[in-house]
Amino acid sequence: MVSLQEQLLKAGLVDKKKVKLANQEKSKQHKIELRTGVEKQNASREAALEAQRKNAERARELNAQRDAAAAQKAVAAQIAQMVTTNRQPKGNGDIPYNFTMGTRIERIHVSGKVRDHLVAGRLAIVAHGGGFELVPRVIAEKIAERAPESVVRVTKAAPQAVEEDDPYADFKIPDDFTW
Repeated sequence: MVSLQEQLLKAGLVDKKKVKLANQEKSKQHKIELRTGVEKQNASREAALEAQRKNAERARELNAQRDAAAAQKAVAAQIAQMVTTNRQPKGNGDIPYNFTMGTRIERIHVSGKVRDHLVAGRLAIVAHGGGFELVPRVIAEKIAERAPESVVRVTKAAPQAVEEDDPYADFKIPDDFTW
C-alpha cells in the first residue's frame, strides 16, 4: 500500500519541497489540535470545579440559614417555657395599667396589689402569644437577654433623691395618679 504522497511524487505532480512543507503543516496542525484539546479539557475542568465551589458555597449558606432558624426556634421555645412557668396572675383586673409598646400605648387591667408590684419593679410585662403576661423582674431580664423585643416593660426601682432646696419636697406625687 503506497501513500498518496508517494503516488503524487512518482507521478511528478509534487516535488520533495512541497511534501516536506505539507508534512510540517500537518505536524503544526496536529500540535495545535493537541494544545487546544488540552485547553478545552482544562477549561471544562475549571468550569466543573467552579460549579462545585458554587454548590458548596450555596450549601454552606443554606446550612447557616437552617442553623439560624433552629436557633430562633430554640430561643422562642425557651422564652415560652419561661413565661408559662413563671406567669403571675393579674388579679381581679379592676385597675387599668398603661404602658408603651414601641409607639403605641397599651393597657392591661390588674389588681391594686399587682399594680404596686409593677410600679415597684418586682414584676415586668412581657409580650407573649399575642397578649401580655406578668413575670418576675429576674425572669424578664433573662428573657431580655435572649429577645429584648419581647420584654415590654421593666421598671427599675430607683431611689428618689430629694433636693435640699426643693420647695415641693413635702408634696409627693402619688403613684396611682392618672392624668
